[in-house]
Amino acid sequence: MMCCASCGTAGGDEVTLKNCNACHLVRYCSVKCQREHWSQHKLACKKRSAELKDEILFKQPESSYVGDCPICLLPIPIPKSQDIVRSTMYSCCSKVICNGCIHANILREIEARLPPSCPFCRHPTPKTDAENDLLLMKRVEANDPVTLHQVGMRRYCTGDIATAIEYWKKASQSGDAASHYKLSSVYHEGWGVQKDLKKFMYHLEQAAIGGHDIARYNLGAMEERKGNDDRAAKHWIIAANLGCDPAIKALKGFYAQGVVSKEDFGTALRAYQGAVGATKSPQRDAAEAA
Repeated sequence: MMCCASCGTAGGDEVTLKNCNACHLVRYCSVKCQREHWSQHKLACKKRSAELKDEILFKQPESSYVGDCPICLLPIPIPKSQDIVRSTMYSCCSKVICNGCIHANILREIEARLPPSCPFCRHPTPKTDAENDLLLMKRVEANDPVTLHQVGMRRYCTGDIATAIEYWKKASQSGDAASHYKLSSVYHEGWGVQKDLKKFMYHLEQAAIGGHDIARYNLGAMEERKGNDDRAAKHWIIAANLGCDPAIKALKGFYAQGVVSKEDFGTALRAYQGAVGATKSPQRDAAEAA
Protein backbone atom coordinates (compact mmCIF):
# COMPACT_ATOMS: atom_id res chain seq x y z
CA MET A 1 0.00 0.00 0.00
CA MET A 2 1.31 3.46 -0.95
CA CYS A 3 1.66 6.03 1.82
CA CYS A 4 2.33 9.76 1.97
CA ALA A 5 6.12 10.23 2.17
CA SER A 6 5.67 12.99 4.75
CA CYS A 7 2.92 12.02 7.20
CA GLY A 8 2.51 8.32 6.39
CA THR A 9 -1.20 8.54 5.52
CA ALA A 10 -2.20 5.55 3.42
CA GLY A 11 -3.80 6.11 0.05
CA GLY A 12 -7.34 4.87 -0.42
CA ASP A 13 -10.86 5.81 -1.43
CA GLU A 14 -10.85 8.86 0.81
CA VAL A 15 -7.21 9.89 0.32
CA THR A 16 -5.71 10.42 -3.11
CA LEU A 17 -1.92 10.43 -3.21
CA LYS A 18 -0.18 12.45 -5.91
CA ASN A 19 3.28 11.76 -7.33
CA CYS A 20 6.13 14.19 -7.04
CA ASN A 21 5.96 15.67 -10.55
CA ALA A 22 9.73 15.96 -10.87
CA CYS A 23 10.98 12.49 -9.94
CA HIS A 24 7.88 10.25 -9.50
CA LEU A 25 9.69 8.49 -6.65
CA VAL A 26 7.36 9.44 -3.81
CA ARG A 27 3.72 10.43 -3.24
CA TYR A 28 2.01 12.97 -1.04
CA CYS A 29 -1.50 13.42 0.35
CA SER A 30 -1.36 17.24 0.20
CA VAL A 31 0.69 20.20 -0.98
CA LYS A 32 1.42 20.96 2.70
CA CYS A 33 3.05 17.55 3.18
CA GLN A 34 5.04 17.95 -0.01
CA ARG A 35 6.43 21.29 1.14
CA GLU A 36 7.29 19.99 4.62
CA HIS A 37 9.09 16.96 3.17
CA TRP A 38 11.08 18.90 0.56
CA SER A 39 14.19 19.40 2.70
CA GLN A 40 14.50 15.60 3.11
CA HIS A 41 13.53 14.75 -0.45
CA LYS A 42 15.29 17.38 -2.59
CA LEU A 43 18.64 15.58 -3.08
CA ALA A 44 17.06 12.33 -4.22
CA CYS A 45 14.51 14.28 -6.26
CA LYS A 46 17.12 16.31 -8.14
CA LYS A 47 19.24 13.21 -8.80
CA ARG A 48 16.31 11.21 -10.19
CA SER A 49 15.01 14.20 -12.18
CA ALA A 50 18.39 14.53 -13.88
CA GLU A 51 18.37 10.80 -14.67
CA LEU A 52 14.89 11.01 -16.19
CA LYS A 53 15.90 14.04 -18.26
CA ASP A 54 18.97 12.21 -19.59
CA GLU A 55 16.88 9.18 -20.53
CA ILE A 56 14.85 11.41 -22.83
CA LEU A 57 17.78 13.55 -24.00
CA PHE A 58 20.05 10.67 -24.97
CA LYS A 59 17.41 8.54 -26.70
CA GLN A 60 18.25 7.95 -30.35
CA PRO A 61 15.61 9.64 -32.58
CA GLU A 62 13.93 7.35 -35.11
CA SER A 63 14.88 9.71 -37.93
CA SER A 64 16.34 13.13 -38.60
CA TYR A 65 14.13 16.18 -38.27
CA VAL A 66 13.64 16.44 -42.05
CA GLY A 67 11.92 13.03 -42.13
CA ASP A 68 11.14 10.90 -45.20
CA CYS A 69 9.87 11.86 -48.62
CA PRO A 70 6.14 10.97 -48.64
CA ILE A 71 6.39 9.62 -52.21
CA CYS A 72 9.51 7.42 -52.38
CA LEU A 73 9.55 6.94 -48.57
CA LEU A 74 13.34 7.36 -48.44
CA PRO A 75 14.95 9.64 -45.84
CA ILE A 76 15.38 13.18 -47.12
CA PRO A 77 19.07 14.21 -47.02
CA ILE A 78 20.04 16.49 -44.14
CA PRO A 79 20.62 20.03 -45.46
CA LYS A 80 24.37 20.60 -45.75
CA SER A 81 24.28 24.13 -47.13
CA GLN A 82 21.69 26.77 -47.95
CA ASP A 83 23.10 26.80 -51.49
CA ILE A 84 22.27 23.12 -52.07
CA VAL A 85 18.55 22.38 -52.12
CA ARG A 86 17.70 18.67 -51.95
CA SER A 87 14.00 18.96 -51.20
CA THR A 88 11.11 21.40 -51.58
CA MET A 89 8.04 22.14 -49.48
CA TYR A 90 4.85 22.54 -51.51
CA SER A 91 2.46 25.23 -50.29
CA CYS A 92 -0.67 23.30 -51.33
CA CYS A 93 -0.20 20.36 -48.94
CA SER A 94 2.91 21.29 -46.89
CA LYS A 95 4.62 18.08 -47.98
CA VAL A 96 8.40 18.16 -48.29
CA ILE A 97 9.32 16.29 -51.49
CA CYS A 98 12.80 15.09 -52.41
CA ASN A 99 14.44 16.29 -55.63
CA GLY A 100 14.30 12.79 -57.10
CA CYS A 101 10.51 12.64 -56.94
CA ILE A 102 10.20 16.23 -58.15
CA HIS A 103 12.40 15.42 -61.15
CA ALA A 104 10.42 12.25 -61.92
CA ASN A 105 7.17 14.24 -61.76
CA ILE A 106 8.52 16.87 -64.17
CA LEU A 107 9.50 14.15 -66.65
CA ARG A 108 6.03 12.61 -66.34
CA GLU A 109 4.37 15.94 -67.02
CA ILE A 110 6.56 16.65 -70.03
CA GLU A 111 5.94 13.22 -71.52
CA ALA A 112 2.16 13.43 -71.01
CA ARG A 113 2.03 17.17 -71.81
CA LEU A 114 0.45 17.93 -68.45
CA PRO A 115 0.45 21.29 -66.66
CA PRO A 116 2.84 21.61 -63.67
CA SER A 117 1.42 20.25 -60.43
CA CYS A 118 2.40 19.11 -56.94
CA PRO A 119 4.09 15.69 -57.10
CA PHE A 120 2.12 14.55 -54.05
CA CYS A 121 -1.43 15.96 -54.14
CA ARG A 122 -1.50 16.98 -57.85
CA HIS A 123 -2.68 20.50 -57.00
CA PRO A 124 -1.82 22.85 -59.89
CA THR A 125 1.39 24.77 -59.33
CA PRO A 126 0.61 28.37 -58.29
CA LYS A 127 1.16 30.78 -61.17
CA THR A 128 1.84 33.85 -59.02
CA ASP A 129 3.45 34.66 -55.67
CA ALA A 130 0.08 35.90 -54.43
CA GLU A 131 -1.56 32.56 -55.20
CA ASN A 132 1.30 30.73 -53.48
CA ASP A 133 1.01 32.97 -50.41
CA LEU A 134 -2.73 32.31 -50.25
CA LEU A 135 -2.11 28.56 -50.14
CA LEU A 136 0.54 29.02 -47.46
CA MET A 137 -1.77 31.07 -45.26
CA LYS A 138 -4.44 28.38 -45.50
CA ARG A 139 -1.90 25.92 -44.12
CA VAL A 140 -0.92 28.45 -41.44
CA GLU A 141 -4.57 28.70 -40.38
CA ALA A 142 -4.54 24.90 -40.04
CA ASN A 143 -1.51 25.27 -37.68
CA ASP A 144 0.67 23.09 -39.89
CA PRO A 145 4.11 23.17 -38.18
CA VAL A 146 6.13 22.79 -41.40
CA THR A 147 4.36 25.75 -42.98
CA LEU A 148 4.61 27.81 -39.79
CA HIS A 149 8.36 27.27 -39.79
CA GLN A 150 8.71 28.15 -43.48
CA VAL A 151 6.63 31.32 -43.16
CA GLY A 152 8.71 32.21 -40.12
CA MET A 153 11.86 31.83 -42.21
CA ARG A 154 10.39 34.13 -44.86
CA ARG A 155 9.63 36.79 -42.27
CA TYR A 156 13.11 36.39 -40.80
CA CYS A 157 14.74 36.88 -44.21
CA THR A 158 12.81 40.14 -44.69
CA GLY A 159 14.00 41.42 -41.31
CA ASP A 160 10.68 40.93 -39.48
CA ILE A 161 12.22 38.98 -36.63
CA ALA A 162 9.38 39.55 -34.15
CA THR A 163 6.82 37.94 -36.48
CA ALA A 164 9.25 35.15 -37.35
CA ILE A 165 9.62 34.31 -33.66
CA GLU A 166 5.84 34.10 -33.24
CA TYR A 167 5.58 31.64 -36.13
CA TRP A 168 8.46 29.55 -34.77
CA LYS A 169 6.89 29.49 -31.31
CA LYS A 170 3.63 28.14 -32.74
CA ALA A 171 5.49 25.53 -34.78
CA SER A 172 7.63 24.48 -31.80
CA GLN A 173 4.47 23.85 -29.76
CA SER A 174 3.71 21.09 -32.27
CA GLY A 175 7.21 19.67 -31.83
CA ASP A 176 8.86 21.15 -34.95
CA ALA A 177 12.58 20.59 -34.35
CA ALA A 178 13.70 23.15 -36.94
CA SER A 179 11.70 25.86 -35.17
CA HIS A 180 13.11 24.84 -31.80
CA TYR A 181 16.59 25.20 -33.29
CA LYS A 182 15.87 28.68 -34.67
CA LEU A 183 14.45 29.73 -31.30
CA SER A 184 17.61 28.47 -29.58
CA SER A 185 19.64 30.79 -31.83
CA VAL A 186 17.25 33.67 -31.14
CA TYR A 187 17.65 33.38 -27.36
CA HIS A 188 21.37 32.74 -27.56
CA GLU A 189 22.10 35.78 -29.72
CA GLY A 190 19.34 38.06 -28.46
CA TRP A 191 17.74 38.58 -31.88
CA GLY A 192 14.59 40.57 -31.17
CA VAL A 193 14.45 39.27 -27.59
CA GLN A 194 16.44 39.43 -24.39
CA LYS A 195 19.21 36.84 -24.24
CA ASP A 196 18.00 33.91 -22.16
CA LEU A 197 20.37 30.99 -21.59
CA LYS A 198 17.67 28.86 -19.96
CA LYS A 199 15.38 29.20 -23.00
CA PHE A 200 18.37 28.74 -25.30
CA MET A 201 19.19 25.39 -23.70
CA TYR A 202 15.55 24.29 -23.59
CA HIS A 203 15.00 24.86 -27.30
CA LEU A 204 18.40 23.42 -28.25
CA GLU A 205 17.67 20.23 -26.31
CA GLN A 206 14.15 19.97 -27.75
CA ALA A 207 15.57 20.35 -31.26
CA ALA A 208 18.12 17.60 -30.57
CA ILE A 209 15.43 15.29 -29.16
CA GLY A 210 13.44 15.94 -32.34
CA GLY A 211 16.29 14.73 -34.53
CA HIS A 212 18.06 18.00 -35.40
CA ASP A 213 21.61 16.89 -36.14
CA ILE A 214 23.36 20.25 -35.70
CA ALA A 215 21.52 20.93 -32.44
CA ARG A 216 22.74 17.55 -31.22
CA TYR A 217 26.28 18.26 -32.43
CA ASN A 218 26.27 21.63 -30.64
CA LEU A 219 25.21 20.01 -27.38
CA GLY A 220 28.17 17.66 -27.73
CA ALA A 221 30.53 20.57 -28.38
CA MET A 222 29.25 22.34 -25.28
CA GLU A 223 29.83 19.23 -23.16
CA GLU A 224 33.35 18.89 -24.58
CA ARG A 225 34.17 22.46 -23.58
CA LYS A 226 33.01 21.63 -20.04
CA GLY A 227 35.31 18.61 -19.98
CA ASN A 228 32.42 16.12 -20.08
CA ASP A 229 33.88 13.91 -22.83
CA ASP A 230 31.57 10.97 -22.13
CA ARG A 231 28.46 13.10 -22.58
CA ALA A 232 29.96 14.80 -25.64
CA ALA A 233 30.64 11.41 -27.23
CA LYS A 234 27.06 10.28 -26.55
CA HIS A 235 25.68 13.35 -28.30
CA TRP A 236 28.02 12.97 -31.28
CA ILE A 237 27.24 9.27 -31.67
CA ILE A 238 23.52 10.07 -31.83
CA ALA A 239 24.20 12.83 -34.38
CA ALA A 240 26.45 10.56 -36.45
CA ASN A 241 23.69 7.95 -36.53
CA LEU A 242 21.56 10.61 -38.23
CA GLY A 243 24.23 11.25 -40.87
CA CYS A 244 25.80 14.39 -39.36
CA ASP A 245 29.19 15.20 -40.94
CA PRO A 246 30.60 17.39 -38.11
CA ALA A 247 29.69 14.73 -35.54
CA ILE A 248 31.55 11.88 -37.25
CA LYS A 249 34.58 14.16 -37.67
CA ALA A 250 34.46 15.02 -33.97
CA LEU A 251 34.23 11.34 -33.06
CA LYS A 252 37.23 10.64 -35.29
CA GLY A 253 39.16 13.17 -33.23
CA PHE A 254 37.99 11.54 -29.99
CA TYR A 255 39.09 8.15 -31.34
CA ALA A 256 42.55 9.55 -32.16
CA GLN A 257 42.77 10.90 -28.60
CA GLY A 258 41.69 7.59 -27.10
CA VAL A 259 38.45 9.00 -25.68
CA VAL A 260 36.30 6.74 -27.86
CA SER A 261 37.15 3.06 -28.36
CA LYS A 262 37.82 1.53 -31.77
CA GLU A 263 34.68 -0.56 -31.43
CA ASP A 264 32.45 2.42 -30.57
CA PHE A 265 33.91 4.57 -33.35
CA GLY A 266 33.53 1.74 -35.86
CA THR A 267 29.89 1.25 -34.88
CA ALA A 268 29.21 4.99 -35.19
CA LEU A 269 31.01 5.15 -38.56
CA ARG A 270 28.96 2.29 -39.99
CA ALA A 271 25.73 3.89 -38.71
CA TYR A 272 26.76 7.23 -40.26
CA GLN A 273 27.52 5.58 -43.61
CA GLY A 274 24.21 3.72 -43.45
CA ALA A 275 22.27 6.93 -42.74
CA VAL A 276 23.93 8.75 -45.64
CA GLY A 277 23.52 5.77 -47.98
CA ALA A 278 19.82 5.47 -47.15
CA THR A 279 19.22 8.92 -48.67
CA LYS A 280 20.59 7.94 -52.08
CA SER A 281 18.65 6.54 -55.03
CA PRO A 282 19.02 6.40 -58.84
CA GLN A 283 16.11 8.84 -59.10
CA ARG A 284 17.87 11.37 -56.87
CA ASP A 285 21.15 10.89 -58.74
CA ALA A 286 19.32 11.62 -62.00
CA ALA A 287 17.84 14.79 -60.49
CA GLU A 288 21.27 15.96 -59.34
CA ALA A 289 22.78 15.30 -62.77
CA ALA A 290 19.97 17.08 -64.62
